[in-house]
Amino acid sequence: MLKRLINLFLLLPMACIDPYEVTVPDGQQLLTVEGLIHTGPGPHAITLTRSDTYGSVFEGLIRPVTGATVVVRDDEAESLFLAEGQDSRGSYFTPVGFQAEIGKSYTLQIQTADERVYTSLPERVESVPEIEDIGVKTVTIPVEGEIIPRSGVQLISEINDPADQNNFYFWRLSPVVHVLEARPDLFTDREFRTSAPKDCCSVCYRTESTGNQSLFIAQDDNFNGLNTRIPAAFIEDNGLRFVNTLRVDLKQYAISQEAFRFLRLVKQQAEISGSIFDPPPATIRGNMISLDNPDEVVLGYFMAAGESTRRIYISKADLTFQQNAGIIPDDCRTVSGASVNPPFDWNP
Repeated sequence: MLKRLINLFLLLPMACIDPYEVTVPDGQQLLTVEGLIHTGPGPHAITLTRSDTYGSVFEGLIRPVTGATVVVRDDEAESLFLAEGQDSRGSYFTPVGFQAEIGKSYTLQIQTADERVYTSLPERVESVPEIEDIGVKTVTIPVEGEIIPRSGVQLISEINDPADQNNFYFWRLSPVVHVLEARPDLFTDREFRTSAPKDCCSVCYRTESTGNQSLFIAQDDNFNGLNTRIPAAFIEDNGLRFVNTLRVDLKQYAISQEAFRFLRLVKQQAEISGSIFDPPPATIRGNMISLDNPDEVVLGYFMAAGESTRRIYISKADLTFQQNAGIIPDDCRTVSGASVNPPFDWNP
């Protein structure tokens, strides 16, 4: 029976199949604006990027927008021209001495190299309460299929919220500086695969940008006029950051209600779990518009805010759970951002 079936298939006519070519339309290139000016020390940065169309190898999906004219204007008709960074293509910086002023409104205006003109809606700078204290809480995050959870440190901002106004808060972190411990005595020559201990160096100070693991925002509907403590940041323990001492500046901003609504939508979309019950992703419009084509979609948001900052040193003794310490079998100076010299203001 099997032989008959095989013979039958061999007698069937064979034909070539012409390849079907699919034409994929070019995607729209969207300008994205990310920027915050504030009352703290500068320089402050405005970053411009444009989403690229899909190519055959899906490269270069996000491109910096270079050669633009970027201007910040206040409500007293004063203009400030930003300079593009030499090492940061697409990022434009205010002069070091510039600081936004409380009570003033600021507008961002952009003219790209192809002479497209964009502007933001005005953003008013609100006053911000000081950070009275920073609390530290160890947080563990279960990982499916793993015995050891992810973990890190949550920073908690203590503030006295003003009772005479509605306040909207946003937090960011400065780059962290931490003691980096290495084992140069364990160095191995890769070429000869033999032990080749080094005399230096086992202790460095590393500066790195960890970013915030989420958007930390809050509004004072439930604590207006009260002293309160709010989760404001999270720093993940990667096995290296908390082996000794870590330093970070917590930056607290008073933002506009419109900026808060924008960040809340971004946060909600970023935290979608991917289940069938989640709302579909949507384009979130910010406060930027095109003066050439009002229907053009422009992404991102230009914010102006009051800033308060507080520094904290975190010791490994402050953590109730730590990741297994990572081992660097080499001179600690080989790690990016590491130096044997502590920052001039290092004072744990």
